Amino acid sequence: MKKFFSTAYSEGAFNVAMLALRVTFGLILCFYYGLDKLRNFGHLQYVFPNPIHLGHRISLALVIFAELVCSLLVVLGLFTRFAALVLVISMAIAEYWAFHGHVGMANGMPREQAYLYLMAFFAILCVGPGRISVDGAMGR
Repeated sequence: MKKFFSTAYSEGAFNVAMLALRVTFGLILCFYYGLDKLRNFGHLQYVFPNPIHLGHRISLALVIFAELVCSLLVVLGLFTRFAALVLVISMAIAEYWAFHGHVGMANGMPREQAYLYLMAFFAILCVGPGRISVDGAMGR
């Protein structure tokens, strides 16, 4: 019971927690949102939000890159901080765009979910992937 209320943590518990955070948020973002956008690219390329004024198709392609490629990199723990940074930027833009009333959804997800993904990937960006990752195995 004493250990339960302690503020100390073990390195092993930290690494397992980071693995769980990376895998959970990365896989859900990839398979639930990223693949859906890729499957519906033909339709979405004309109607997808264009918050950074690059065009609907380019904005959609950048979001698909973030949600598919970068989320899988986060899951693997490969180039984790770069991938997490891309995802933080993507979710921050989505949250900002939705917050200012342009759409009720941010990147096809409710605003609260965009904020949760933003915070999860921000945490990963700040502390890194942990030892149970490709980056950790390579000693980065």
